[in-house]
Amino acid sequence: MNTTTTIRTIVLARSPHEHVRQAWERLQPCLASRPEIEIVGVAMTEDVDHAQLDAELAIVLGGDGSILRACRQFGNHQIPILPINLGRLGFLADLTLEDLQRNLDLVANRKYAIAEMLMFEATIQRADGSEEHHLGLNELAVRVGKSPHMFDVELAINGEAVTTYSGDGLIIATPIGSTAHSLSAGGPILKQTMRAFVITPICPHTLTIRPIVDRADCTYQLSLPQEEENVLAVIDGHIHRPFQQGDSIIFRQASVNCQLIRFPDHSYYETLHRKLGWDGQLSYKTYIE
Repeated sequence: MNTTTTIRTIVLARSPHEHVRQAWERLQPCLASRPEIEIVGVAMTEDVDHAQLDAELAIVLGGDGSILRACRQFGNHQIPILPINLGRLGFLADLTLEDLQRNLDLVANRKYAIAEMLMFEATIQRADGSEEHHLGLNELAVRVGKSPHMFDVELAINGEAVTTYSGDGLIIATPIGSTAHSLSAGGPILKQTMRAFVITPICPHTLTIRPIVDRADCTYQLSLPQEEENVLAVIDGHIHRPFQQGDSIIFRQASVNCQLIRFPDHSYYETLHRKLGWDGQLSYKTYIE
């Protein structure tokens, strides 16, 4: 971490949307009024090299997709992210611009916590011996691109065969990703700081096939038992790679973590309550009157 008195900070606000630019225009004078926070780079149209700038902190304006992009950009040199939600849902970026403005003293005095979030690395081993390596934060999904159809995916954990999933695909998600594609496919919600992965089938052909949760220090291997058309390996909804019989995907925890800044009053369950509309159970009287 930087040992100077100021916090060397970059601002990531790359978006074609006007409201993101307007948010930065509102935030800029607030940050400029705090000499403890030194803005060393701003990404509006092009990325900035946080390592070269010796940045200690990144303020990300946007939504969860902006954080996913930032983590991919940081690669093996992750720095703490202060996430500002300018989108719709936002489980990761759950602070508003007003929240940041109210808590600038905490930022200037480094009185915040850093939550370490599990990331993964997926290695696609091709039948010809070549390999691709990808870093992700949410999930790996194996699914059909064009012309959807049912297909089989084999899963092994630590070299032990688990089962063959028949359906529309399979998702392996981090706790962060458990509230994304996996949740919409019927998977459980994992607390964000857990060290575990959830395997969620997409529309399984057999109803007895259910999501499972296993440890983050296991190695997960996916393969196709037969030739299929248009099957893709999709990483964080952004990276699409063809996946064919004879290929293997090795999925394991990454050597780095996504680092999210949390203020002292942060509550994950309060975030779930707000974002998912958990207003409590309806009274039984509602149904009998």
